[in-house]
Amino acid sequence: MALRRAFPTILSDRLPETRDFYVRLLDFEVAFDSDFYVALRTAEDDDGAACELGIWAVGHEMVPPPYRADPAGIVLTFVVDDVDALHVEARRQQIPVVAPPRDQFYGRRRMLLTDPNGLLVDVSSPSTPSPEFRSMGAGVLRD
Repeated sequence: MALRRAFPTILSDRLPETRDFYVRLLDFEVAFDSDFYVALRTAEDDDGAACELGIWAVGHEMVPPPYRADPAGIVLTFVVDDVDALHVEARRQQIPVVAPPRDQFYGRRRMLLTDPNGLLVDVSSPSTPSPEFRSMGAGVLRD
């Protein structure tokens, strides 16, 4: 069996607000939009790759009752070209910023924010890893 595709799907009771959050902040495009499911996709890059994100109505009958809850125990991570510019845009949109951009030892400049569902969103750009991190034999994280 070959894995053909993988993407996260957020459970939400705020479909339109959540859709608009990812469209406005991260330039996702709406590929499908209904009252129970929204499919988002970015434009393809030079290699033909795109990012995908689903949003599923948490109270929909297809979601088993024990799973009809706010998201917990997950972080959505996105790598962008310029996290500082995105931070400015997030503040302009009055998006709750948990932690402003700062350089991380593992070679990322990262900020944390929350989406309309309270889901933690990690947005970063490549930066230079610390000498200690490089000396651990860890490779540089993929962009």
